[in-house]
Amino acid sequence: MTHELRLRRLLIANRGEIACRIIRSCRRLGIETMAVHSTADARARHVRLADTAIAIGGAAPSESYLDGRRIIEAALAAGVDAVHPGYGFLSENAGFAQACTEAGLLFVGPRAETIRRMGSKSEAKSVMEDAGVPVVPGYHGAEQSAGRLAELAAGIGFPLLIKASAGGGGKGMRVVRAAAEFPEALAAARREAAKAFGDEQVILERFIERPRHVEVQVFGDRHGNIVHLWERECSTQRRYQKVIEESPSPLLDETTREAITAAAVEAARAVDYLNAGTIEFICSPTREFWFMEMNTRLQVEHPVTEMVTGLDLVEWQLRIAAGEPLPLAQAEIPRRGHAIEARLYAENPATGFTPSSGRIRRLRAPEKHPAIRLDSGVDEGDEVSHHYDPMLAKLIVHGLDRAECVGRLRAALAHTAVAGVETNLPLLRAVAAHPVFAAGEIDTGFLDRDLEEVLWNVPPPPLPALTAAAWRIARDLPRPTTPSDPWSPWALGDGWRATGAGGLPVRLLDAAGRRHELRLEFREVGIRVHYGTHHLDARLIDLGAGRVQVEVQGHIDDALVTADAGRIYVGLDDHGWDFVVEPLHPVATAAGEEDAHPVAPMPGTIVAIRVSAGDRVSAGDALLIMEGMKMELTLAAPVAGVVERVLCAVGDSVEADATLVDIRPDETE
Repeated sequence: MTHELRLRRLLIANRGEIACRIIRSCRRLGIETMAVHSTADARARHVRLADTAIAIGGAAPSESYLDGRRIIEAALAAGVDAVHPGYGFLSENAGFAQACTEAGLLFVGPRAETIRRMGSKSEAKSVMEDAGVPVVPGYHGAEQSAGRLAELAAGIGFPLLIKASAGGGGKGMRVVRAAAEFPEALAAARREAAKAFGDEQVILERFIERPRHVEVQVFGDRHGNIVHLWERECSTQRRYQKVIEESPSPLLDETTREAITAAAVEAARAVDYLNAGTIEFICSPTREFWFMEMNTRLQVEHPVTEMVTGLDLVEWQLRIAAGEPLPLAQAEIPRRGHAIEARLYAENPATGFTPSSGRIRRLRAPEKHPAIRLDSGVDEGDEVSHHYDPMLAKLIVHGLDRAECVGRLRAALAHTAVAGVETNLPLLRAVAAHPVFAAGEIDTGFLDRDLEEVLWNVPPPPLPALTAAAWRIARDLPRPTTPSDPWSPWALGDGWRATGAGGLPVRLLDAAGRRHELRLEFREVGIRVHYGTHHLDARLIDLGAGRVQVEVQGHIDDALVTADAGRIYVGLDDHGWDFVVEPLHPVATAAGEEDAHPVAPMPGTIVAIRVSAGDRVSAGDALLIMEGMKMELTLAAPVAGVVERVLCAVGDSVEADATLVDIRPDETE
């Protein structure tokens, strides 16, 4: 694939990580890139990387990245040859694909008619049934009355899954385990589907207990050729959102692998598929599999396929869009080793995965290695906006086999850190270290069932990690630079006391709630660390960029140490620890004061208000609903009482921790 590509200029109708990823391939191929951006993204990384960029509208996606008309106008004005939609936004919008074609632009993706047919889950299942592809038992017809759907649900049996027909990503999806739950679950799924996709139609499916999610990457060209590029497993999910993906699947044996990839090719052939696509299957623990849906675009997790095949899937997309045949025949597509991808999100697992926004003050990644790849949409110093999906980057690793790959993932995650916004890094590290993940036995419901056990099962930090954290705190303490008395014991700022060498006290609280009290004495060379019954000498050397060499009792480790706003992270070997620095003299807060003034748990927009001044509420009652980073959240009353004031209105944009409601709590005896 070294011959010249006839595309010259490409507009990327997207933002963030995928836009940066496309730019990287284009730069290697000599294709000029044009970025589009909203007002919120004027200084974003994809804008900085592209050859040219143009503003297309406001911060809200509907005013920019979802405005196909503006994007096509920009493409025509710039004289580009093609438009790449990335993933999300307009990537699976048949109208946008058709409009690009009608405007004389190459759309880097499938035909508009294919997107339209596969965008409807009900039609997609009908097509697959006709093609002989296994389909989960259920209903995907046009009759959508609540009464008829309830009858059909009873016939299919429970547990049952309600799914929005027009979308994906877990939106408009509910598991129903009893007939009595069906009406409320149906209404909720319809509301969510209408809001997310503009279509409240649903399908019903038999719910597979402890399922596995396996998908197959397919490609088709304009010459009738269709191939698969092996499978990926995406069973590590939270609320139907993928968290970790890998290839090959640890579930499949070679017989099942051959059958599922053959079914995927047949599925693609049934719609004369063009360009990159993914056929998603749900699998039972005994390796039965059924068609779930087709994604008519490049997937977020495509890098794991690139790592095991050594191929550039974006280059394949561009060459096929330009009319070239598939670069390789099926028998020529390699498969080498194992790859795993972990998605890095700006969200806080400890508070229900509420999104986080703000400035990235520190971004530390593993040192460059051929088997480690970081696909990032942000750089240190960038702003994370609440208007868009919270994914920041993807960490991808490769190994000769799965065991080596999992070990490399653990080490890479331990040496990745972000400060300034909350991230899901603690969860990623915990999953990578979990024995169920190591055994390759995670199903799609594992994290939702066992999240607390996974998230808080953090091993105690070893003494070198505690030493590095304490040293980092001490390093930033103010010290006199020109003391009037250089022999004064206070000149060192090391905690010396007239009654004895007290040392510098440090209190750390780790993620599992364990408190660690240390005392440091600074010596001419190194420091002496007192921790419980341990009294030992340590030396630490700052290597720059957050990397520190730690020597304790003659053993030397390289650690990643970052500090921000009273918090310390230490990554050592293949694990990491998050610490909160506890004040030595904490300020007491009046009991119940915070409960009377509930605050926004995340930045976002107020979409509904359920109470008014004067209303009586009980603890747990809904106060309002807010939305941010593609997530909807209900703010509940922390205490029983009377609403005194509502401090926001529908449509308001609010920051995290902004007070939204004042409640006068009921008096307690």
